[in-house]
Amino acid sequence: MEILKKLKDRRIQIIIIFSMIFIIMVVRLAVLTITNGEYYREMSVNKRLKQIPVVAKRGEILDRNGVLLAGNLPSFTVNVSGSTLTSKEMNKVAVRLIDILNEYDQSHIEFPIRIDNGTFYFSYDKNIDDWLSSNGYEGYRDAEDLFDEIRRREQVSVVLTDTEAQKILKLKGVYLPFSQSKMKFYSEIDKERFLDTYGLDYDISAEEAFRIIRDRREFGIDEDVSDEDAYKILALKHDFKVLGYRKYVPITIAKDIDESVAVLISEMSMDLPGVTVEIDPKRFYPYKDTASHVLGYMGKIAQQDEIDKYVKKYKYDRNQLIGKVGIEGSYELDLTGQDGWKYIEVDALGKLVREVPENELTWLEKDKQPKKTISGEDIQLTIDIELQKKVEEYLEYGLKTIQEGGVYESKWGNYNYRESFPNAQTGSVVVVDVKTGEVLAMASYPDYDVNLFATGISAKDWAALQPDNPRNPLAPRPLYNLTALTAVQPGSAYKMVTGFAAMLEGLDPTKKLYADGFIEIGGHSFGCWYWNSYRGRHGLIDLYKAIEVSCNYYFFDIATGYDWSKDKPLDFKMNTDLLLEHSKKLGLDEPSGVEIYENNPGIPDPDKKKRQLENALRRKLNKVLADYFPVEYIDTDEETEDLIEEIVSWSDENPSRGAVINKLRELGIDTYEIAEGLADIIKYDYFNQMEWFEGDTLNLSIGQGAHQYTPLQIARFIATIANDGYLNELTLIRKVGDEVNDKNAGVTNEGVNEGKVVNDVLNHLRIGMLNATQEDAGTARIFKNFPITVAAKTGTAEKEGLIPPLDEVAYLKENMARFDPSLKVEDVEKMAEEILIMRNDEIADLEKRKRMIQDESEIERVETKINKLIRQGYLDYSSALRQAIKDMSHRGLDDEIINSFRDTYDNYAWFVSFGPYEDPEIAVVSMLPQGGHGGYASPIVRDVYAEYFGIEPESEETEEP
Repeated sequence: MEILKKLKDRRIQIIIIFSMIFIIMVVRLAVLTITNGEYYREMSVNKRLKQIPVVAKRGEILDRNGVLLAGNLPSFTVNVSGSTLTSKEMNKVAVRLIDILNEYDQSHIEFPIRIDNGTFYFSYDKNIDDWLSSNGYEGYRDAEDLFDEIRRREQVSVVLTDTEAQKILKLKGVYLPFSQSKMKFYSEIDKERFLDTYGLDYDISAEEAFRIIRDRREFGIDEDVSDEDAYKILALKHDFKVLGYRKYVPITIAKDIDESVAVLISEMSMDLPGVTVEIDPKRFYPYKDTASHVLGYMGKIAQQDEIDKYVKKYKYDRNQLIGKVGIEGSYELDLTGQDGWKYIEVDALGKLVREVPENELTWLEKDKQPKKTISGEDIQLTIDIELQKKVEEYLEYGLKTIQEGGVYESKWGNYNYRESFPNAQTGSVVVVDVKTGEVLAMASYPDYDVNLFATGISAKDWAALQPDNPRNPLAPRPLYNLTALTAVQPGSAYKMVTGFAAMLEGLDPTKKLYADGFIEIGGHSFGCWYWNSYRGRHGLIDLYKAIEVSCNYYFFDIATGYDWSKDKPLDFKMNTDLLLEHSKKLGLDEPSGVEIYENNPGIPDPDKKKRQLENALRRKLNKVLADYFPVEYIDTDEETEDLIEEIVSWSDENPSRGAVINKLRELGIDTYEIAEGLADIIKYDYFNQMEWFEGDTLNLSIGQGAHQYTPLQIARFIATIANDGYLNELTLIRKVGDEVNDKNAGVTNEGVNEGKVVNDVLNHLRIGMLNATQEDAGTARIFKNFPITVAAKTGTAEKEGLIPPLDEVAYLKENMARFDPSLKVEDVEKMAEEILIMRNDEIADLEKRKRMIQDESEIERVETKINKLIRQGYLDYSSALRQAIKDMSHRGLDDEIINSFRDTYDNYAWFVSFGPYEDPEIAVVSMLPQGGHGGYASPIVRDVYAEYFGIEPESEETEEP
């Protein structure tokens, strides 16, 4: 009772209330500071401290003298941190920031659904259409069909696997827009991933998808916000959505912006909370386009093999730039350092207050403490950048002069080009130290400014680097490294190999053989160039004279071990197998050794070639059988395989085209017309390429036929002749970090001679090459009065085929009167329009029929037919115009006749050399596609020697080719 009485006391009640409040506060404080103390402390720290990634410095690339070729410059990057912003604040920031960037024409992130004058479209679809259109592949929506057409157009050998072909195409600057493993366009895969993120159907329209996404509550976009501003908001918020639980990571909204814009954005920080301007390293190439093909370029991770290697294996960020080709690509893992992070302090508005010193952060857990970056390794090349620059100048000047048929002006004497070759628009020169294998200069024309790729190349700049005529495989491709990738016949430059092989088998180089002009085998004439041009005969000549005057007939003799003029065997055995086997000793069956990717088809091999072509035919048939055979004949994998093996088995007999058509009809193809298409592929693309005749050996002996070597491989072979048989691997690398490249330290010359005196064998070749420059009849006599004694050899190789016109319609109209004088352009055009209407109606009927069919196999068959017609250009105006010409002409015109008025390719021009003759230091090799004549590269090479040795002429002279 007493207690109750006291409780009624007002003072006691107040004390109790305050006591309870105090206890609650103590308990709450204990919970906050003890139980959840770490949580709230971390929350406070996270709001005040921000972890900022710090990009490691990429390793530098230097020339042999330490001159910087690839370095790093500061670049301004705009980042947005969403962790301190409310949804409405972020919306305002997105609109304001993107407006500023647009106003000053700065590139920035985009939302995948674009709006253009009220029209909505997926950027993914436009990317595909733009690529197909700009590369001349309109209508190819099937990735597998597109890949086959790209391989055909780019003349990628059928014996290469799809993976090998993709690598060659990439290095030619032809990036496949699809995943090779999935055979789907990358943009198509990205579009599906994007739609999956929002749970949308793949066939939804762009506008409908945009409306659904902008109305999602998570984006908080008010109804009164315009679509244009909603687009800007979504551009930013979509990227944060993709980050998921890592939304605390800042998003880069723009890279490499102008300094003035960076200053403006920084000054507006009060109006742009959460926005920071960071300074990141940007790749910088002070010499711009010089040595661009050696250095290579940077780009985003895009191809599937890059994703597998860098993202999955080495944990790169998906948006990180990597080296794609050249030294940047080959040494990506060495050049890339290890990124780190630092901390900054921000105020309540997200504005930067200061960078927090490391000594104030010791209380952080070990794995969260600031992490220092580790720079990538520096790489020193063998290239002399000053020599490289001059070599590129001489090459460009020489090509332009050849195109005009003008005069190559030089302080060593002017060189008059008697013929012009307008298509001589590309070329290569390589300079090699013959004693070490070091590449001192490696030029490929045309080239490109590597700085365009420093932060990711724009679509406009990328398009400017593509060939003007993508249908022409020899059209200039700035991204294509001719020196490492163009493997073609070396022409007469190979004759030293033939002489080398014959001497190893017993040829006496001093023995004279009668060169009688031409040889006739099986109704085919194989003539010396002297006979073909002037009906002349070189008469009695030895190896030295044969090299000097480049006599084909002599090398026909020694390659076959047969004296064709006397119709009797020579006193040593020689054949194709021996010739090719000895070619390996000079390195022609393997890559040259340089540390960037190079093409290496290998030496010709009749048996290997047949096996490769058979395997290539199997791959081809596996892709196209469904286009020709009814479904019931290839219903199972076993049936398909049996059919393929049956067709491949015909290769041994190589039946005629008509026989192949009949055999295909017997196997189940419905009509003669359908069988024709497949028969032409089998017969002309594969079977005819497998045969080997005696004439092939004659062609091989003079560097024609199936030979395919790069300028690098030829330079290595010439260096080996010059240095007494030391087959050094070529190299572009002197040092990686502190590790010195010494890969040729143990090379000897024992593998070249097979028990013979190497010096004697190779010395005979050197004498012949010396005669070519010093004797009046020498093909390289431009060096006759040069202060440095140079030994050299010219080479001319044929390029088969006709040049596809840039505009097929224009070609057909311009040459219509030549096809058939009775044809009138306006009448043919009218007929072509009618054909197109008919064809479109036919496709429409097939589509209607497909919708009405119930049987899945029949639907697939109709779909296959539609796809086949479209990819064959059935709906193209040029195809209809060509058909109209055939239908209206009474001359029985076919495609071969219509194509026959196209321009022919000019010859490859080679010039190989070494000097000084007495004590060789360097080898210089030049190759000019469509350069016309081997000697046309000689003034370029002469200026290279003068530059390297630093010599000046006493007087000027004029040289004639």
